[in-house]
Amino acid sequence: MSTLYSTRVTAVGGRSGTVHSEDGLLDLPLALPKELGGKGDSTNPEQLFAAGYAACFENAVIHVTRGKAASVKDDDIVVVGTVGMAPNGSGGFGLSVGLDVTITGVDQATAEAIVDEAHRVCPYSNAVRGNIDVALDVHVA
Repeated sequence: MSTLYSTRVTAVGGRSGTVHSEDGLLDLPLALPKELGGKGDSTNPEQLFAAGYAACFENAVIHVTRGKAASVKDDDIVVVGTVGMAPNGSGGFGLSVGLDVTITGVDQATAEAIVDEAHRVCPYSNAVRGNIDVALDVHVA
């Protein structure tokens, strides 16, 4: 497989550290969430994962609707990503993902078919398939 894009991000200091991309566009402090006993005054890895997955999945929806009879504009799609973390029973932790997808201008059956196809082509979906439970909730507006 030929790589279409690659990026590099450095994390220092764990959940109370920082993340920096090599191009300088991403430069963020991290903090343990208040719910886990931290200050919660900065972003955390779960928020970053939720943001990345939601944005990538929205683009997958855009991708699969191009050239189809159901015309969907980029702004007609809203994806809200939720990432949860829980003990996995083996001394570690596991993630769960919820993607709440709203598409304007199509009927429910069409929206569900679009989201199913997007879930097959989205790089995040393909990366986590079989490892992380992903719940898809599809709405029309």
